[in-house]
Amino acid sequence: MTPDRFFSLMLLLASRNAVTAQELASALGVSLRTITRDLNWLRDAGLPVTAQRGRLGGVAMLPGSGLDLTRLTPGERDHLSLTGLDEKQRAELNASVESRRALSKIAATRPRRVHELLPLTDVVHVDSRPWRQARASGTTPASLIGPVRRGRRLRIEYDSSREPCPRDLVVDPYGLFAKAGIWYLVADCAGAPRMYRLERITAWKEVDQPRRIRESQTLATVAAALIEQWEHHHAIEVSATIDQTQIERAQRIFGQRLVRDDHEESATGHKVMIRFLHLEDVRALLQFGSAITVHGPTEARAHLSNLATNLAHHYAPSPTS
Repeated sequence: MTPDRFFSLMLLLASRNAVTAQELASALGVSLRTITRDLNWLRDAGLPVTAQRGRLGGVAMLPGSGLDLTRLTPGERDHLSLTGLDEKQRAELNASVESRRALSKIAATRPRRVHELLPLTDVVHVDSRPWRQARASGTTPASLIGPVRRGRRLRIEYDSSREPCPRDLVVDPYGLFAKAGIWYLVADCAGAPRMYRLERITAWKEVDQPRRIRESQTLATVAAALIEQWEHHHAIEVSATIDQTQIERAQRIFGQRLVRDDHEESATGHKVMIRFLHLEDVRALLQFGSAITVHGPTEARAHLSNLATNLAHHYAPSPTS
């Protein structure tokens, strides 16, 4: 359990008389199995967490043994409710100072025991950034958090990798979303949900209009739908064989979009299927060179052939005079 989730779970238990495990899982954005494991961890650590079955039952802290929330300011409670962020991401939101102050207040109220375990914050450190990530440019999370919290429309200039020049867009933000160390603005554009990388937002300004988001939609539901679309929806399926030496690298790059056929693999290669949203996206296979052989579909092989031909022509030696 991360320190953030520990304190968020304790805050939920301290602020409610009784809550079901499913409600805790939904509030923290984790599975029921994870929250059950977390509750068992709390009990094993000696914290007075009780669970009662039945219609009026639920998970609760024993009276007088929870966290003292009265010492927290509203702003500190708000910052502490953020879950899943590491220290760097909190700093990017200008939230690290207030979060640390809130945690120190809560930690000071815990009774000390002779054989008390070391604090989780001393033995667990979370860094969700990918390896070798370049320093992000463009818009920072801290600069956008104000207008997003005010519920305003935004006019952004977005430099998409698919467009020859930046586009000017008016969007209705749901909020900011951090995944794998990268920040995104989740917003509706012309009524359709989109996810914009902050590093590609080259300019923005607040529009003097309230946001117009779809009814019953939240940041969490829209982000989940967009992730589902990216990971599982596709326009083209590429069948290929990847050399044994490159299969792990391919799995890291393509994630759930790559499916291995365990019935067709040899000592030299693995038969796989890779899903792409667009035909143009198959250019990502060029980085594997001859270590991958694409079997189909025909349009994918043709597009890779054209890309490779253009690349070879680009780097061909200049003719001597």
